Amino acid sequence: MSVVTETRSVVIERDFSHRPEKLWRALTTPHLIEVWLMKNDFAPAVRHRFTLTGDWGSVDCEVMVLEPNKTLSYTWGAMGVGTVVTFELTPTNGGTHLRVEQAGFSADSGADRYYNGAQWGWQKFTAALDEVLAGLD
Repeated sequence: MSVVTETRSVVIERDFSHRPEKLWRALTTPHLIEVWLMKNDFAPAVRHRFTLTGDWGSVDCEVMVLEPNKTLSYTWGAMGVGTVVTFELTPTNGGTHLRVEQAGFSADSGADRYYNGAQWGWQKFTAALDEVLAGLD
């Protein structure tokens, strides 16, 4: 007998007035990631394991998908919760549409604080990403 566990995703979509290449740089360059997200030892290579470190703790990650200027996906393991974060970049007339999805949150009520935290966090992170982009050439 198998048990199907429902999961939820946090999805944030935002338009940036910058080309996909510029956004990609901010998503994959360690010193820029540190400004908008967290301290890290990221490297743009599939299967690269890295750690994001914030004042609240750390996140264990592994790069799963890397399609330059299009898609970046990595695992996100923190506080016993394992999810996957995917960034999808779509060129627009005015710049780039970014879709960020963090998938795999348990649908049980005990996981609500992680799900709600991710909703708040990605809003904050994408706002900081906009500031980083404004400062790049």
